[in-house]
Amino acid sequence: MSFGNRKEVRRSNTIMLLEAAIISYVGYLASVLAKELFDVYFVLVPTIQYVYQIGLFTFLIIISALSVGLYEAKLRETFRGVIRRIFVSVAISYFITEVISNTFLSKTDISQYYLPTYAGLTIVVLITFRYFIDRLGILGLGHSKIIVIGAGERASIIEKRMRRKVDRLGFEILGFVPILGDNREEGIQKEKLINVEIDENLKNFIVDNEIDEIVIACDERRGSLPVEILFDCRLKGIAVTDLLDFMERESGQMVVNLMYPSWVIYSNGFNSQNSLRDIVNYVMNCFMATSVLLVTWPFMLLTSIIIFFEDVNLKKVSIFYKQERVGLNGRPFNIIKFRSMHHDAEKDGAKWATSNDARVTKVGFFIRKFRIDELPQIWNVFKGEMSFIGPRPERPQFVEQLVKEIPFYNQRHNVKPGLAGWAQLNYPYGASVEDSLEKLKFDLYYVKHQSFMLDILILIRTVEVVLFGKGR
Repeated sequence: MSFGNRKEVRRSNTIMLLEAAIISYVGYLASVLAKELFDVYFVLVPTIQYVYQIGLFTFLIIISALSVGLYEAKLRETFRGVIRRIFVSVAISYFITEVISNTFLSKTDISQYYLPTYAGLTIVVLITFRYFIDRLGILGLGHSKIIVIGAGERASIIEKRMRRKVDRLGFEILGFVPILGDNREEGIQKEKLINVEIDENLKNFIVDNEIDEIVIACDERRGSLPVEILFDCRLKGIAVTDLLDFMERESGQMVVNLMYPSWVIYSNGFNSQNSLRDIVNYVMNCFMATSVLLVTWPFMLLTSIIIFFEDVNLKKVSIFYKQERVGLNGRPFNIIKFRSMHHDAEKDGAKWATSNDARVTKVGFFIRKFRIDELPQIWNVFKGEMSFIGPRPERPQFVEQLVKEIPFYNQRHNVKPGLAGWAQLNYPYGASVEDSLEKLKFDLYYVKHQSFMLDILILIRTVEVVLFGKGR
């Protein structure tokens, strides 16, 4: 795990543990408050009953908070958005706790006012806690100091992609060091430049400013990179990171247009597949598909009925829509979805879908926003053509064009396509070659880092997309 990632994970874990402790303590305060305000004829309640309630409620809030992204290291959200997520996570936990308590703990002597009091106090305390750690910078756990060697075209990717404060959470860039061979015309425009000689002066600057990490982002390395200085810094424990690794780590994407073959060859990731892993993945996907089907079949039935009656013309065609897509290793297959466009939407040929596409029906807009149109793809999962998590499958007509125009595009087909994916969580609906390039940066990140834990993270984050209607 990289230096920056360790700090971010430590910060997220610290916040999660502190909030778990806070929620538990609030449970105790709520018991005292409920007795004082509501229990006129006080009945002594066994401590173990409160322990069950507090433990269950705390656990559910932490899980719910994970599902709505509250412990995401780089949550790109306003403080108002954080408040909304706290309300949602507490509401979900309250509902589940009530159901479990009334079903399995029906003999409890706890006041009926206890859980509502507990939930209300929890919301207030968590919002206050988040205000102090997010707005006042408490629990930053130390910002690492970074300098960037290079101020040309390659280095400018940091300036362009990481403009906001939230993009630089956990570290501070002290400046960019111009170096021989940099394309200054296309380089850094607004960031601070460190005009220091590439000799002992640079080394002294690094030591005097207690630099934690050096990012290599120069346009021309041969003959201009201060190898001896970097070697000495590395021996002193200062991290030296390539620009591609830095962007991958901090933004969760791979900078496709700056990638070069040797970096791919020597970098970590891109784990090999094997038969046992494929079997385990298929079993897990079938289990998840069955679980989702058991929960969502009423919504699927209702959607089918609404689609059927929305447009009389649809009575002549299926409520489902089949379309050829490109799957694992470039093999084509037919994807199945609820029909969200008019039946003659492609009478003039294949077109990119857009966010405000006039071809989309009224019900189609709604089911797309909440991902309901994709539920029939559970059948593709059962057939082994798709996974729950993976790059979204694209149409052959577009793939043929994109392979010619975008480097490394075919490499996204090294894994099965999925219902949900890293790109869908991090980039809006794509409707052009440029959008496909941006999505590919996240797709390749997933291909490189594919793991069970990453799949779980994406599944949890997808719940957030559905809950807040942020369909992508």
